[in-house]
Amino acid sequence: MSTTTFPALASGRRMPNIWDLLTLLCVFGALIAVVQVTPDTFKPLDAPNATSVDLDPLNLPEYALRTTMRMFAALAASLLFTFTFAPLAAKSRRAGLVMVPMLDILQSVPILGFLSFTTAFFMGLFPGQVAGLEFAAIFAIFTSQAWNMAFSFYQSLTTLPADLDEVTKSFRLTGWQRFWRLEVPFGMPGLVWNMMLSMSGGWFFVVASEAITLGDASWKLPGIGSYVALALDKRDIAAIFYAIVAMLVVIVLYDQFLFRPLVAWSAKFRFEIVASAKGEDPWVLKLLRRTRVLRVMGHRLGDVLGTVGTLRLALPVRARRAEVARTPSRLGDVVFLGLVALVAAAAVWRIVDYIHSHDVGLADLGQALLLGCITLLRVVVLIALASLIWVPIGVWIGLRPDWARRIQVAAQFVAAFPANLLFPIFVILIVYFHVSADIWLTPLMILGTQWYILFNVIAGASAFPGDMREAANSFHVSGWLWWRKVILPGIFPYYVTGAITASGGSWNAAIVAEVATWGDTKLEAHGLGAYIARATDAGDFPRIVLGVVVMSMFVLAFNRVLWRPLYAYATRRLTM
Repeated sequence: MSTTTFPALASGRRMPNIWDLLTLLCVFGALIAVVQVTPDTFKPLDAPNATSVDLDPLNLPEYALRTTMRMFAALAASLLFTFTFAPLAAKSRRAGLVMVPMLDILQSVPILGFLSFTTAFFMGLFPGQVAGLEFAAIFAIFTSQAWNMAFSFYQSLTTLPADLDEVTKSFRLTGWQRFWRLEVPFGMPGLVWNMMLSMSGGWFFVVASEAITLGDASWKLPGIGSYVALALDKRDIAAIFYAIVAMLVVIVLYDQFLFRPLVAWSAKFRFEIVASAKGEDPWVLKLLRRTRVLRVMGHRLGDVLGTVGTLRLALPVRARRAEVARTPSRLGDVVFLGLVALVAAAAVWRIVDYIHSHDVGLADLGQALLLGCITLLRVVVLIALASLIWVPIGVWIGLRPDWARRIQVAAQFVAAFPANLLFPIFVILIVYFHVSADIWLTPLMILGTQWYILFNVIAGASAFPGDMREAANSFHVSGWLWWRKVILPGIFPYYVTGAITASGGSWNAAIVAEVATWGDTKLEAHGLGAYIARATDAGDFPRIVLGVVVMSMFVLAFNRVLWRPLYAYATRRLTM
């Protein structure tokens, strides 16, 4: 190989060093571990140990690896979904009219609702193979990760500062160039924090995603989630403790090797004029900088990706928008909305016909609506309390990069902690003190969803321009005036995004939180989540459909009445 290919290697000082070898050992070790467990994905369902779980803690490393592989596969799919769905919803007025409400509905559909209807599809693609269950589990984890990432990127796209938009027009950037040179970098700080939250969300629902039921058949995919489910069934406290330790180890590893470097890297995309305080670089970045070959290869890869991002694959933004402006839209709007109305009417008719044909009447609808009102009350109270607690804390953390990195692992672990692992404590205390399950199971709903607010507020405070902070300090703005006039308006779009996803996530978490089981003891709170969970256990698909539809209606109406007007207000205030 000629030294002109990598000029930096021409000098002897640029030959591989000990840090290159250490890094390559870590990479190859991870690849070998992945290769060892991958063949299990293509085993027949009836193969020995294909869908069996053992509580021996020695199995936990393999289970942790398989669960982590599912979660990263779902994260990759969520990232692809985010980069396609959010830009289309943000840039196309007509598409946004449909896609934003669709996102509201999708985030409210419980994971059990997705599993009930997608398992048969994936098993049909891979008949008699574990791969069908694996794809069903990955899709279920995807549904707990994708929506908040898409909302975060959509919020970034709709709140781009007007002066940056004018710069792209002045330089006559194409849509492709604008996307990679402006929109992705501008949205990256918030997106990275939401990627961390998505991984935590996957852990929160991992028990439901790895224990799959189809009709009278049920399977447990080897993984930490199914390990926890079996430990809960057998009341094995020691096994639950081992699972918690395994979760903590995995979260620390991917935080150190992936998310901590990503957070440090995304900080360079903050929109500001005055340089603000920056935390110390993580040790992984320092290690990579000490390497020789890998550092040069990284620069080359960055150059290639940068070249791809500057390709002129479309018309310049100014010309393209001028063409759109000359196109009459009134007739197009009427035709588009008419088609949407027809599709929606057909979908409603099919749902009503399916439910009615299975002896589900108005009494069942009334019961679902009443239970939905009870769950709505829980969601409203919990979101209000979470906002009061976590907004000030999130602002404090986000404005201090060093502290943000110190608590990053703890925040991810607490956000990832599945509500199921607290079932023994809640069930034992509720039974012992004879208190109401309707009240004391409620905190489980917010356990995994309050972090949407915290992480988005941290992302907003981290991205808050340093020049704005300097201006506030120069004018001696402090106290409540600083909160009301400076920081709250600055983080408001991020907070609304977090509150929307927290609200939808709370409805989703109701499936897990309103029914708590510990061995033979089962407690239920009155609510729509318990209604859907009960129908899922019974394999009652008509009532599953009814419960999911009613839940989606509640979430959509709540977002239309409260969150969407607040979001529109935040967008106007930030981009004007």
